[in-house]
Amino acid sequence: MSLIVQKYGGTSVGSVERIKNVAKKIKKAVDSGNKVVVVSSAMSGETDRLLALTRELSARPDPREQDMVVSTGEQVAIGLIAIALKEIGIDAVSLTGWQVPIYTDDAHTKARIRKIETGRIQEELEKGKVVIVAGFQGIDSFGDITTLGRGGSDTTAVALAAALKADVCEIYTDVAGVYTADPRIVENARKIPVISYEEMMEMASLGSKVMQIRSVEFAAKYGVRIHVKSSFIEEEGTWIVEENEEMEKIAVRGISHELKESKITVVKVPDKPGIAAKLFRALGDNNIVVDMIVQNVSHEGYTDISFTVNKVDADFAEEIAREVAEEVGASGVERNDRIAKISVVGLGMKTHAGTAGKMFEVLYREGINIYAISTSEIKISCLIDEKYAELAVRALHEAFIENQETIVVE
Repeated sequence: MSLIVQKYGGTSVGSVERIKNVAKKIKKAVDSGNKVVVVSSAMSGETDRLLALTRELSARPDPREQDMVVSTGEQVAIGLIAIALKEIGIDAVSLTGWQVPIYTDDAHTKARIRKIETGRIQEELEKGKVVIVAGFQGIDSFGDITTLGRGGSDTTAVALAAALKADVCEIYTDVAGVYTADPRIVENARKIPVISYEEMMEMASLGSKVMQIRSVEFAAKYGVRIHVKSSFIEEEGTWIVEENEEMEKIAVRGISHELKESKITVVKVPDKPGIAAKLFRALGDNNIVVDMIVQNVSHEGYTDISFTVNKVDADFAEEIAREVAEEVGASGVERNDRIAKISVVGLGMKTHAGTAGKMFEVLYREGINIYAISTSEIKISCLIDEKYAELAVRALHEAFIENQETIVVE
């Protein structure tokens, strides 16, 4: 008997008919002799609807109260799944994050999981029940409801799989797996049969919508095998597993793009020690995650500092940047919301030379200017104009992916 954690995204539970389909998938796993824990997102569009309600009342809603509101979406979904299962003869119980309980820190809207107590889940599994847990949410040390940020249900599922020592964590979504690029943009995008934790973390952080980066971090830390597959078709998806030697034979595994970033520039900053620290400490103290950072060469004792943040945080980040700019005597702050980050990712970059030069050459041939560059051992990212994003993705996919062999790792 295996213990399986299954996670269903918002589109998978987007209607009563789709919830019935999910119930049938869960029943199939149970009938095969498995113990099953299910994690569900809110029904598709529900979180956005709830967030919109909070923003009708406030331009910047209180984070604690916002969590109280948006966490209800998952509660509805898990209750409906439990009802659907009982209707087809499968005993089930739904649990919210605070009923499990799943303990987090107190960073509302972006909380991190600290501990999961599995006793209640284990008791219900021993009774032969399917346990359905609300994704995206937990409880802090004050007893307040917290949420884990966009894609947080993935993190809930993988964290539960780790805590329960599950045999596999199945992530059901509206696509058939992880692709070499967004198939809505690139017609010839390929499904990747197997990908390493490291590559998936990079792709998730760089714009791939299939998995949330924290969930892959959990999986890598605790060795949780993840299988990403479609809720709507029966076929093998993408396995996310530990790195092996075969994976380094291909330089580039995939092309990612991100449109949800803003670039903020503090202009004409006095070029003195400690000013960058002051700026980025202030952003960090307010739980704003900074992505790319560029500081220009000093000219006549002044420099410009540019950085990118998620558009959700852009207003607050700009406000903080203006406060720091005034404090340190900078001349002002500029903001650009029409940017895109384009990235190539692959373990093979560790041993294949020339990837950066080839990427820059491709963008040059398409007449695309690069504003910033960020690299790691296995990725290269470029900041470009938003209007060129799809062109860049297609051109890079053709250059790096379309003529290479598909790897099948046993």
